[in-house]
Amino acid sequence: MPRIIVTTEGSPRPDAPVLLEEWVNPQHLQDNHSAEQLIERIGWAVSDADDIERRNPRPVASG
Repeated sequence: MPRIIVTTEGSPRPDAPVLLEEWVNPQHLQDNHSAEQLIERIGWAVSDADDIERRNPRPVASG
């Protein structure tokens, strides 16, 4: 079954937070109410990931 995973950008840490991990099936998209709820959960997770990345920026690699 398909799933959606939202985490922070490519963290080398094994303890990088998973902010959303959800199995998704076509029924989640069959009506507006279910689809809106799914999108809302994804939005919260993306926002949380962005907050974490802003607080803990990745070092910039120098070349």
